[in-house]
Amino acid sequence: MKQGYHHGNLRQALVEAALALIAEKGPQGFTLSEAAKAVDVTPAAVYRHFAGRDQLIAEVARQGYVIFAALMEFAYDGGKPTALAAFEATGRAYLAFARKYPGHYMAMFESGLNVNAWPDLALVAQKARDVLERAAAQLAQNLDPPRRPPASMVSAHIWAMSHGVVELFMRGQPGAKSPFTPEDLLEAGIGIYLRGLGLLPPDR
Repeated sequence: MKQGYHHGNLRQALVEAALALIAEKGPQGFTLSEAAKAVDVTPAAVYRHFAGRDQLIAEVARQGYVIFAALMEFAYDGGKPTALAAFEATGRAYLAFARKYPGHYMAMFESGLNVNAWPDLALVAQKARDVLERAAAQLAQNLDPPRRPPASMVSAHIWAMSHGVVELFMRGQPGAKSPFTPEDLLEAGIGIYLRGLGLLPPDR
């Protein structure tokens, strides 16, 4: 057995092992015993930190959402330099996160976990959603209230569009290539969507 694990860092070593296994096999393609083997400890040692695989995946997802929320906040930057630029930046941050943190991304969005079953995970996931919702609200504030769409609806649509671009055009699946970059696809989609809502003037 490997030595040198101080109190607390076996837990993080297991998270890192899970990230590698998720990247290799998917979030449901490995066992807790495999995570234990990857860090050269017994399964009993794992159970002192995680009650089961789902709890380990939930912790991977929670850490992913912490990173994700920070990236979204940085991209939004209080709505600077303009509401539109900040809104588009949050979409690009979604793509950047999926590209740089694929293991976290899969744990967050492809593991089948019920986020609300894990209070710490639900809290940080909501923090990430709140950034996009604030960006949507700022973008729509100049519309007359009767014509103003709910910010939660706009943010949900952009989230769905971003997720679709990642799943279809960033994951390297055969036949899923596009002549456009994911960033260009998302920017064009956001533009079409916002013009449809009346949040951008039509192209001339």
